Amino acid sequence: QVQLVESGGGLVQPGGSLRLSCAVSGATLDYYAIGWFRQAPGKEREGVSCISSTDDKTYYADSVKGRFTISRDNAKNTVYLQMNSLKPEDTAVYYCAVRLGQLCGDRYDYWDQGTQVTVSS
Repeated sequence: QVQLVESGGGLVQPGGSLRLSCAVSGATLDYYAIGWFRQAPGKEREGVSCISSTDDKTYYADSVKGRFTISRDNAKNTVYLQMNSLKPEDTAVYYCAVRLGQLCGDRYDYWDQGTQVTVSS
């Protein structure tokens, strides 16, 4: 059974940084794409970033380009989302998800419980 455990959320001031971690068990990340998503109150869930398993190709939403960086450590079976220059509009519940495919796409098969990120002074 695939399980994802996320950590690293919290409260940060505007302009600050956080790093989210997503530890995966039950699946070897070498073979799967991983995505990060977020959902703010009253808004639909949106894709933030994704990293493929084939060539570590990365994708970012326009709203986070240049500020967020996705990476993976296959030895630790963990994916990270480094978030810099955080803005109040980044406030949301963040989720990581495993896609049973090597390339990033629209459908993800396993999700974690989510972690709150709040950007406020």
